[in-house]
Formats: sequence, structure tokens, C-alpha cells
Amino acid sequence: MPCTSQFEEEARRLGYSRIAGVDEVGRGCLFGPVYAAAVILDPGRPIRGLADSKTLDEERREELARQIRASAVAFAIGSATADEIDRINIRQASRLAMRRAVEAIQPACDYLLVDALTIDLPLPQQALIKGDARVRSIAAASILAKVERDHLLAELDAAYPGYGMARHKGYPTPEHKEALVRLGATALHRRSFAPVREVLQGTL
Repeated sequence: MPCTSQFEEEARRLGYSRIAGVDEVGRGCLFGPVYAAAVILDPGRPIRGLADSKTLDEERREELARQIRASAVAFAIGSATADEIDRINIRQASRLAMRRAVEAIQPACDYLLVDALTIDLPLPQQALIKGDARVRSIAAASILAKVERDHLLAELDAAYPGYGMARHKGYPTPEHKEALVRLGATALHRRSFAPVREVLQGTL
């Protein structure tokens, strides 16, 4: 089922005008920060082809990200570090990254459509299961967050050679787990995640 503007339109009928879609990426990774984006789409400048970022190939994501940046009313990126993930857990770190994205957006939003989670801010909001596959503004946020995080991981590939970060983006692929055993954990690996913890404890 394609993404629609149904939820944004319903919020506008209630009197809200700056409706932000919010999503995060990188929850399942073993390495690096979790990223989030908040996007206020312009209903007068629709973008064709918005979809859950996981269903799009890299070239299409990059093209859609360019269109989102060019035509959105506003957008912002937030993140939470691997240390924060280890300290407060990945769910809370995802919510923190989302909150930082919402706090950074200008003009400020007055209503939130959030993929699956709620955000600790005094704003009216809806948590929508599979929102990135159903809601245009959440899909736009998933695309921006994914593209921004992928760019970071491509840069970090040079700083941490041998792990294949540019290819797997920190996800627990066989290549990544083999490199983790062979090379050990870096400063940016998430120590609270089982494959990293087991390497650090010498149980692998």
C-alpha cells in the first residue's frame, strides 16, 4: 500500500499547520549512532515515490533526499551516540535522537507523526506502527535519516578499515561479525549489544 497524506490532512483539519513526520534509522546496528529526522512536507509541493527507506535502493534514496531537502518546509537531523545507546538502551536512545531532531527543526512544528514511538516533548503526536510505509512525512524522515547515517558510515569506513562499514553500515552481517571477532570492537561499537559484548568478554 503506498504512502498517503491522510494523517497530515487530518491534523490540518484539526487546525495544525506544521506537521512533522519523525523516524529513526540504525536501531539494529552494532556500530555507531542512531539517527533520526523530522520533516515538515509542503502540501503544495508533493514528492512522488516516497516510501519506507528500507524498500528503496541507494540511488533512489539519494534522489528522494535531494527532493525532500529542496521542497520541504523544514527538516532537521538528530542522533544519539553509541555511548548513549549503551547507557540508556537503544529504545530510549532512538527516542532521544527523535527529540533532538524535533527540537532542531525551524520553524518549529506543532504536531508530530512518529514511527512507532512517542517523543518526550509537550507536543500533540501520534505513534503509528509501520508509519514509514504508510505516512508520507514519516517516509520522508526515514529517507533523510537513512541517507545521512549512510554518509557518516561511509566516512567512518576510512577511520575503521577492515570492518566493511561502507558496505553493511554497521548492521550485523556475517562480514561485520567476522571482522568484529578478528579485529575486536572499536570505540564506536555498541557494547550493550550481544555480538559486541561477547567479543569483549572473550566468549566468541
